[in-house]
Amino acid sequence: MITVRADVSPLLFSPDRPGGRDWGPDRAEDLMRSALAGQPNRLAHSAQAGARARCVLAAVPVEDGELLLSAALLHDVGYASAARRTGFHPIDGARWLLSLGAPHRLAALVAHHSEARLLAEAEGLAGALVAFAHESSAVSDALIYADMTAGPAGAPISVSDRLDDIAARHAQEDPALVAARQARVPRLLAAVERVQIRAVVASIG
Repeated sequence: MITVRADVSPLLFSPDRPGGRDWGPDRAEDLMRSALAGQPNRLAHSAQAGARARCVLAAVPVEDGELLLSAALLHDVGYASAARRTGFHPIDGARWLLSLGAPHRLAALVAHHSEARLLAEAEGLAGALVAFAHESSAVSDALIYADMTAGPAGAPISVSDRLDDIAARHAQEDPALVAARQARVPRLLAAVERVQIRAVVASIG
């Protein structure tokens, strides 16, 4: 069971506070728990994504390990009421993180997580992503892995089951969005495969 800390306020994450430029996993987890406290399933999913990211730290450069963990914990923070503006959570989360002083790379990973650009195009929001650099790297792949192996209520899940669940939950959306979700599947699967290969290579290296 996830215990939500009651003593964490978004004000703690003002860039004007001492250490305000430090966006490591501890701070990311505190912000996640504060922002998503009223959404237990979303909070549990995000916490599990952080745990799944930790399982594949060997698949990213050592210097990017903390960035991966922070991005995994915060990838869905755009669902928080404090962040919601467009209703498209990758953009809302990224913009909110920037407003709190987060590094651009962290915000950009959140903006583009799990091939969000394909969904943004279907939503008519592709132009809003221009402010965030799209990254194709071991880190972005591992972020996809973390998201795709964390179930919607926080349990670990296989990638195939996660994709089936996403398709079922969004089956009644606008056809353009349904098509965009389907179009991203091969890219998501390819990213997960790359992570698994990198992790194996690291384990025997």
